[in-house]
Amino acid sequence: MPPYALDDFAFDLRRAVPPAEIWVGSGTGTVSQLAGTVCGVGGWFAPPLAAPDSRLTVSLEVDGQQVVDLARPGAGNRGLLPAGGTWRPDRIVRRGTYHQYADSLTSLAVESTLTPRHGSPGYDLILRIRNRSANVHQLTVRPELAPTEAREVPLSDWGWVPPAGGRGEQVTLTHNSLTATLEAEGEMVFTIGVHAGPTPTAEDTGSAWESRITQALGRIPTLTSDIPGLEQYYRRSLASGLVCWWDHPGFVTQPFIATSGLDGGALCSYAWDTGGYAPNVLSLMLGDSVLDIIQSFLDADLTDRYAIAPDGTGLGVAYAYSGSALVALTQAAAAERSLDPSLIARLYDVMTALDKRFQPDDRTGVLRDYGDQSNLLEMRSAGWEHVVASPNAERAWALAALAELSDLTGAALPTTELRESAEQIRAGIIDQLWDEDAGWFRSRYPDGHTELAYSIQAFDVLRAGACPPPVAAKLLDHLGSFLGEYGVSSVSVEDELHYETADIDWSGAGAYTGEAPQLALTLWQQGRPELAWDVLRRLFWMGEHYPYFPQDHFSDKPGAPGSGRRINIVAGLTGAEAILTGLAGIRPNPDGSLHIRPHPVAAGNISLSGLGYRGHTIDITIRPDCFEVSVDGQLQSPEADGSVIAVRRAASGCGSGSSAG
Repeated sequence: MPPYALDDFAFDLRRAVPPAEIWVGSGTGTVSQLAGTVCGVGGWFAPPLAAPDSRLTVSLEVDGQQVVDLARPGAGNRGLLPAGGTWRPDRIVRRGTYHQYADSLTSLAVESTLTPRHGSPGYDLILRIRNRSANVHQLTVRPELAPTEAREVPLSDWGWVPPAGGRGEQVTLTHNSLTATLEAEGEMVFTIGVHAGPTPTAEDTGSAWESRITQALGRIPTLTSDIPGLEQYYRRSLASGLVCWWDHPGFVTQPFIATSGLDGGALCSYAWDTGGYAPNVLSLMLGDSVLDIIQSFLDADLTDRYAIAPDGTGLGVAYAYSGSALVALTQAAAAERSLDPSLIARLYDVMTALDKRFQPDDRTGVLRDYGDQSNLLEMRSAGWEHVVASPNAERAWALAALAELSDLTGAALPTTELRESAEQIRAGIIDQLWDEDAGWFRSRYPDGHTELAYSIQAFDVLRAGACPPPVAAKLLDHLGSFLGEYGVSSVSVEDELHYETADIDWSGAGAYTGEAPQLALTLWQQGRPELAWDVLRRLFWMGEHYPYFPQDHFSDKPGAPGSGRRINIVAGLTGAEAILTGLAGIRPNPDGSLHIRPHPVAAGNISLSGLGYRGHTIDITIRPDCFEVSVDGQLQSPEADGSVIAVRRAASGCGSGSSAG
């Protein structure tokens, strides 16, 4: 039996908070409900076709009287009234009620099921109408499809912004008989289809999703806990990754991991967040397909591009974080399989070329000038740009990681030079950018101007191993000014120069969705488990109020911007990454070993069951005062340092062979 079923990811639509626009995908297409309706359908995408302006509205005719589905404000007979519903990865089910008395009672329960087609452009809408009275009614369903077409957009053009609509394929409405006699206490089912092009032969979307979940989550452990909110947050984090999983036959890889994609935007894949936020969870989900994902990025020109389109075409400008993110994903991939030395050599070549794209600064010749915000994370004020602690710190980490991968694979990279360069960069960050009085890193411009921007990105320097203990302690003294009741702020609320509330992604009052759980993970890695838990627990509301996580969210109130952002993000997987590799202390290593050292929390008990790793099954139980680790049903004893070696180092080559601890 697979560890998860589709119903395990069901979400009560009554609990949704902004952005409340709900989409659902099939793996080859997506579709949205029409907000405020029981049966209405909004835009849809099935690459290469885009129909963002498509609208299907439905009204009922009951005994000659029209019943509209518009949720109009006001008292009295306002038509069909929404009464909630359920999102699942493969469908949206909505419920409505019509209960009116005019000489006689008319009482109808209406349920719609919206399913995007898999393998064919379009969707199906099934209406189930139940008569709750003893009266017999003559019923007609009247669907109306707006006269829009589905524009063909080359796969190379699917970037951050959703494709616009336009002329193209004719969109066709199909249905079975729409008129029936609705007997007392009776029920009728009506099927409506919308598609583009020839009459489709779509595959079953539910079956496609069941196969996808089995493949993607087969080795991801299930989590149960008596800690309120933790279990739902973990599942919603996994759902955030699942909805980015496309198996479109025309894409460069199958699966293709989109950065977003549900609303047609960011159907491309950024190296930065694909590899940089949840590399271990993503590697577990993908299995050997992770190598195809890495290869697709290497085939693109990352020296001048930040993402790849669905067909593998490079998009955008050079991104300073792309190289280290790819190294992180490759390091995660190495834990379970032997990597060809040529892959490591090619990764080194890409890192070297990307380094040349960002020239050494004039003062040190060691640190890189990463340019302005277009190459970084797009803070809107002057501040965290040019010569910055992060991503210089990530570059140092990546060079050292490449040296380790070279040693393990025999790639014959200049490992001594790589390690020396990494140390020089780390030293340069402290010598050149650390402000002892402020307890923070400065950013330096080419003309010598410096800025103290209290950005959450400074904690990435800590995560990358570039902070000596005194520096780490001073950084963490500022942590409280980044914490809100519902997450973290991307800029400290005490930073008068840079903090703002209008652009929460990287400028304050909230953060990119991957940042808060990544900060928690950093704190666990730094041996600060109480602080780590305090950060992570602030996010549990998200599991109760989103079917999948949006691009960013506020830190001082539950919710996210209502428009202008992507409604889903692959970095939502960072929650699961933080729980598994931080809270549970699961550490897959490039040499094939697996070390586990959980961090018990006073809040309650946690059980992780069915982690698959190199042919073994690992179960972890965490109680407030202890933990247990079992491998293939056998309880394991901790080492002297408190960790459990669940799987020992491979005999030769990174990730090859297997042996239980």
